[in-house]
Amino acid sequence: MLVPSTDKPLQPVERIEGDPARGILLLCDHASNHVPEDLGRLGVPDPEFARHIAYDIGAAGVTRRLAALLEAPAILTTFSRLIIDPNRGRDDPTLVMRLSDGAVVPGNARIGPDGVAERIRRFYDPYDWAIDAAVEAAYEAGAPPAIVTIHSFTPYWRGVPRPWQVGILYDRDDRMSVPLVAGLRADPAGFTVGDNEPYGGGLPGDTVDRHARVRGLPNALVEIRQDLIAAEAGQAEWAERFAKLLRPLIRRAA
Repeated sequence: MLVPSTDKPLQPVERIEGDPARGILLLCDHASNHVPEDLGRLGVPDPEFARHIAYDIGAAGVTRRLAALLEAPAILTTFSRLIIDPNRGRDDPTLVMRLSDGAVVPGNARIGPDGVAERIRRFYDPYDWAIDAAVEAAYEAGAPPAIVTIHSFTPYWRGVPRPWQVGILYDRDDRMSVPLVAGLRADPAGFTVGDNEPYGGGLPGDTVDRHARVRGLPNALVEIRQDLIAAEAGQAEWAERFAKLLRPLIRRAA
């Protein structure tokens, strides 16, 4: 069972140093279930940290492999979304969850504005700053980047099976999403592909909104079903699949 480690100080960001001139930046908002020791695991039982409420299962492995295949930079969080969710706006009521898919988070139950501000300072802001720095490095290299974020979703929601293997989320900018959806639907595996499913795109204040939409950068949010990428073999398979789809899009944008 995967549980959050508390054996060393937490650095809130993992940076993968790819070529900023590649024209793409990969992000993983919910890469880890790690909680630092001083937060006491938020009072949450260990088994809950193996669930989607703590992190996006398999997403970090896909992101790292995809970055290597594309020789592209990537930024990943190293903290659990139960601490604070970097894919939410600062004023979003779900920024710090008190109850997540039936699990109570005691360490968040009585958190006030000062406590939220401290988590923003300690976890949320460093992730934002790392993304900003990577985007600026791409501009300086003459290659304003497409931003692609990697997430995963549960096979079931409230007991109902989800029919999709993969989904692409987006708002009004569909430069990346339309060809990605088309490419996935053309895959010989015969995937059921979500077009703004299993969630809708365009969440105000989310990572794509803060870093791609405000700059007019092409973007897409990738959602892969967790059972398909829980193991390394599946992570490698999906990274290869997205590398093939993204390479021509990057060249076209360049």
